[in-house]
Amino acid sequence: MPEVRVIGADGSQVGILPTYEAMKLAEEQNLELVEVSPRAVPPVCRIMDFGKFKYEESKKEKASRRHQSTVIIKEIKLRPKTDKHDLAFKLKHIHRFLGEGNKCKLVIVFRGREIVHPETGQAMLDQVVKGCLDIAAVEQKPLMEGRRMVMIIGPRAGVIRPASAPGAAAPSPGQGEPEGAAKASMPPAAPPIGPRFGAAPTTQKP
Repeated sequence: MPEVRVIGADGSQVGILPTYEAMKLAEEQNLELVEVSPRAVPPVCRIMDFGKFKYEESKKEKASRRHQSTVIIKEIKLRPKTDKHDLAFKLKHIHRFLGEGNKCKLVIVFRGREIVHPETGQAMLDQVVKGCLDIAAVEQKPLMEGRRMVMIIGPRAGVIRPASAPGAAAPSPGQGEPEGAAKASMPPAAPPIGPRFGAAPTTQKP
């Protein structure tokens, strides 16, 4: 490119210069000439310490990840006639999952002729909700999905700890443990304001 629009290290507009002069100006300051807007006419370049810029961008990205939270949906399977001992065991896990800021997908599985008595599944879900009333709120009312009745409960606002951090290992499936989990991460922070600073700039070399 024969010439570029130059932004100084302090953010000031230097103006349009021949490319070789812009490179020389950057070298005189022991800095680099970095193309930040290649599609502009003429292309826009900035004089900067490129290594420091990348380091600061990395710090911002890490800080953004630390402030993100992860909500996990734990699936808990029950039968219309789950016995009291097994129900108490699963209620204990549901309390723990909700206390960590996660949600629970309660699934009643009907077998054989049990499907003709969906009220038994509804009664079982009512027992679960009653057993978690101090910490849980119904987010999706019971719905039939084939031979399954599904309901989603979440933690009540103000009575839970923050959700686990991204990358935290979910509990292994087992008795009373979730058999499926769906993660929903909050969206990443927006890139810093500036001329294409979200993109990876290229360094002009003499």
